[in-house]
Order: sequence, then structure tokens, then C-alpha cells
Amino acid sequence: MESVRNNAAIIRANIETACKRVNRDPASIRIIAVTKYVSIERAKEALTAGITDLGENRDDGLLQKYEAIGQKATWHFIGTLQSRKVKAIIDKVDYIHSLDRLSLAREIEKRALQPVRCFVQVNVSGEATKHGLSKDEVLPFIEQLRSFSNIEVVGLMTMAPYTDDEPFLRQCFRQLKLLQQRVQALGIPNAPCTELSMGMSNDYMIAIEEGATFIRLGTSLVGKEQ
Repeated sequence: MESVRNNAAIIRANIETACKRVNRDPASIRIIAVTKYVSIERAKEALTAGITDLGENRDDGLLQKYEAIGQKATWHFIGTLQSRKVKAIIDKVDYIHSLDRLSLAREIEKRALQPVRCFVQVNVSGEATKHGLSKDEVLPFIEQLRSFSNIEVVGLMTMAPYTDDEPFLRQCFRQLKLLQQRVQALGIPNAPCTELSMGMSNDYMIAIEEGATFIRLGTSLVGKEQ
């Protein structure tokens, strides 16, 4: 398995290429190392390679790595979050990428000691297997969060279909970008919605060209050990 440092160098070069195509600053892209399939040691390699944003999609995986790494990393919860699991992780995570229902928002509001930066998850492609709100549900949902003092909607997140169909991927990412601009235009104090969490190992360059600010990279960056 390639070293994380080598993988990171390739990814950073690809980010520069994608940014150059659309006149963006590469510094505006944050790389999240998705460490769910790798060991604590491999996650630490990401830190050594200068990638301090780590993403986990299960509460037990996050807690295990948090115990070993702690606040040397910025922690992202990127999987489906069950309301009953909120209590265990809420004081450890810096970002939650999967806010998609009012019951979860209420639990975060109740448990958080300070505002939590959240991405509202959107199922742009409409796939039955994907979690997230439909496009039509996003604005009404965020309106409902106006009074939630412990939730800050920093942006929107989507998981595009795993496909080589580039025009279709672009369409998915563009639709999320348009939605993000609509939320931003509402001017809701706790929903600045300036960020877009989209793009994974197979499609991150396309996502960047379409406006991604956070990309979530597992296999291309840290690989897979399990």
C-alpha cells in the first residue's frame, strides 16, 4: 500500500489541476481523510502528511480513534447518525455531515454544549439506497432549524452515485451548488451555508470543478486495510 504522504501529494496535484480549470484557489479545498477502513496508525500517517481533517462514519470507530489521536485532528462524522448515538460523540466531533431529520436535530440541540457545525445531507440523485432529504425538502427543513441555537448549518452534503457518467455527476453536484446558494440567500443567522461537502475518491476532481469545498477521500488517500 502506498504511503499516505505519496497519495496526498498526488491528490494535492490533482486538486491544483481541477482548481486551475475553473479559476479556484486550491487553498479553498479541505481534504477529509476517511479513516473508517484503516488502523489508528494509518490515520496518524494522514496527520503526518499534513491532513488534519479525519472522517468516520460509525460512532465506535470515531471514539476509538479519538481516544488515540484526540484534538490533534479535526473530527468529521460522515455516516448516518442515529439519534441515540449523538450523546456518545457530540463533544468529540467538529462537523456532522449527515443532518437529515428533525429528530436528529433535536437530539443534537439537546446534547451539545456549544453550536455544532452541520451539513444537511441531500439525496440529489434520488437513489432509494441513499440517505438524505430530497431537494424539495431542504429549504423547509432548514427554516425549521432557525430556533436551534446549537446547530449551525455550514453547508450541504451529498453522495453522488458511483458511476463513470461524468455529465450525470456534474448535474448532481451542480444541483447541490444551486441549492446551497438558495439557502445562503435566505440569510438565516444559524444557516450561513457557505460550504459544499461533495466528492469522493472516484469523482473529487469533478466535484471541485462544480464548487466542492470539502472532499471526503478514503481509498485514494489512506487506502483500505479491512
